Amino acid sequence: MDHPTHGCVLLLDGTPDRRRGAVPNPTAHAVAGARPRHFLAAPSADVVQLPAMAGPQSVLAYLQDAATVPGPLLVWVTGHLMVPARRSTQLHLALRESTPATVRYTGLPWEWLTRTLREHPGPTLLLLDVEADAHTWPHVAAAAHDGRLADGLALYGIATPSPPGPAPEASAYTRSFLAALAAGHPTAGPTLDPGLLHQLALTGGPLPEGALPLQSGATGPLLANRAAPRPAAPVEAVIPAAPVEAAPKPAGPEPAAPEPAGPQAAAPGPAPLSDILAAAHAGRHNEAAAMAAAWEQLTLRRHGPHSAEAGLWIEVRADLARLAGDHPRAAELWMSAAAQRLDRGGSEDTEALAALKRAHYCWQHSGERGHRLAPALLALWERVPDGAEAAADVRTRLQGVP
Repeated sequence: MDHPTHGCVLLLDGTPDRRRGAVPNPTAHAVAGARPRHFLAAPSADVVQLPAMAGPQSVLAYLQDAATVPGPLLVWVTGHLMVPARRSTQLHLALRESTPATVRYTGLPWEWLTRTLREHPGPTLLLLDVEADAHTWPHVAAAAHDGRLADGLALYGIATPSPPGPAPEASAYTRSFLAALAAGHPTAGPTLDPGLLHQLALTGGPLPEGALPLQSGATGPLLANRAAPRPAAPVEAVIPAAPVEAAPKPAGPEPAAPEPAGPQAAAPGPAPLSDILAAAHAGRHNEAAAMAAAWEQLTLRRHGPHSAEAGLWIEVRADLARLAGDHPRAAELWMSAAAQRLDRGGSEDTEALAALKRAHYCWQHSGERGHRLAPALLALWERVPDGAEAAADVRTRLQGVP
């Protein structure tokens, strides 16, 4: 459908035994709290959340109703997959009353879900962040490998072995996927590629041991790009820069105040960057870093790893690391940014020198980890004119001379 008019987001929470004191599913809460109405590339959308419902027929009715919407359909499934304890290998999504002994009657057969979604005429996407116990895990892995889990649908997500206890927070995969979806990209057009967001989510945080990535099929235009450009006058927005002066400062007049990090004319758009900065200044450094990394990966795909556009996001991530107090990581990123600028613009590039000075500043605050970074920093200073004094400072610290 080229011009979807109305879509639907259906959130299925497969968390059993809530009445027995189980902790509510934090991954499902994270998705529900992320403004899912804005996930879809449609002027309007229904959002239906099914928090651990009882009875597979009730859930099936919601699925059938969602499959009738004319526009894009996103079904996001969290919680537990199960197979019956005896005489069956059929996968089920656990519902409120489900146990391995009763899931044959109390859970939603996975085949019902996929068969119903295949009837939807518009773009359809099934996102999973599910767990499975030791008995069920081999069946989940087999269904993922032979195609039965996707069953012809566009499916992305992750399956993990059930942890020993309830998770205290939403999974790293879902948090990173939501961050990348919220960040969007200014040059990706009106929709985002779910496959790319999936790859960003897989690398956005530590995954549980044994995690199984799930990726199958392709969908039409479905996920909204919240950073798609709108007709408006350009607005400059740059992240606050670290100081640029290196340790040795010659005598004489004070240098002029350093310019902001990165060329302002090519800086990232104001809306996503303001969200990133707000997260960083609120102390949500992992969230800020994940959003910036998502933008960087989308830029890499469109412009390439050595482009000026990609280099800008390295600089943003470098200063986010500094704001988080990780000076060694900030120094590494600033060195990478400086090296790329030197490769593109040569030794006279003033922005390359500014990036290198910021790398030096962060390196000076890197403690014991600075020794490992010193050789690379020294090599960069040797590439620029008038870098002898800073290079000497690096050699002195490298040799351990007071």
